[in-house]
Amino acid sequence: VFLNKVDMMDDPELLELVELELRDLLDSYNFPGDEIPIVRGSALLALESGSTDAEAAEYQCIWELLEAVDNYIPTPEREIDKPFLMPIEDVFGIKGRGTVVTGRVERGTVKVGEEVEIVGLGEDVRKTVCTGVEMFHKLLDQGIAGDNIGVLLRGIERQDVERGMVLAKPGSIKPHTTFDGSVYILRKEEGGRHTPFFQGYRPQFYIRTMDVTGSVDLPEGVEMVMPGDNVNLRIKLIVPVALEEGSRFAIREGGRTVGAGVITNIVE
Repeated sequence: VFLNKVDMMDDPELLELVELELRDLLDSYNFPGDEIPIVRGSALLALESGSTDAEAAEYQCIWELLEAVDNYIPTPEREIDKPFLMPIEDVFGIKGRGTVVTGRVERGTVKVGEEVEIVGLGEDVRKTVCTGVEMFHKLLDQGIAGDNIGVLLRGIERQDVERGMVLAKPGSIKPHTTFDGSVYILRKEEGGRHTPFFQGYRPQFYIRTMDVTGSVDLPEGVEMVMPGDNVNLRIKLIVPVALEEGSRFAIREGGRTVGAGVITNIVE
């Protein structure tokens, strides 16, 4: 936690009191308030400083914050031993070079020169070759799980690929339209629906970066699903999407999330 604007507070005892209140607040939200590092400083003084000395006093709070982040927050384990998969977030056409797709690598690695597949938004799966990997304007030999990268694709036109598709290792994932899912429907107090829904309900399903309409089949003997219910649903999407068991999805209405679930079985 960064305790900002300390340059406006002259009384050190008052600062101690604010820090104690902050730790109590963290405790009230079930965070370990006594263990979480709190760094005091002034972001404005650091921002407005004209010093070129990295060790200048006004920069010290920023270094302390970065050190606390490095030491306190564990580095997440990256799934680099699994087949490559990257949901496509955006697409760019670069004159003279080709088409670049961007996104966060969900798992695995992709290397320059490797063959990849573009899957989703249709039954056809297109093969192409990764001819370049870039991250934050730096050219790389490979992208690994957790990286936000741009991938240059050979022989692919800008209009051939769009957000919602995935880039994947050949043969590792297929497009599907029908699946079973275990779903929780948000209550009104959680920002969800105010009323139940019935057989044939057609919301939007947000899967990775894909927003797609689908229809819902209720389990046998269930006439309606109330907000706050946990239910197993069969969902049929209007277009094929790259799906696999264990993937999570959200259910939306008009940009508002009304439910969340996980794919338990691929049907078709």
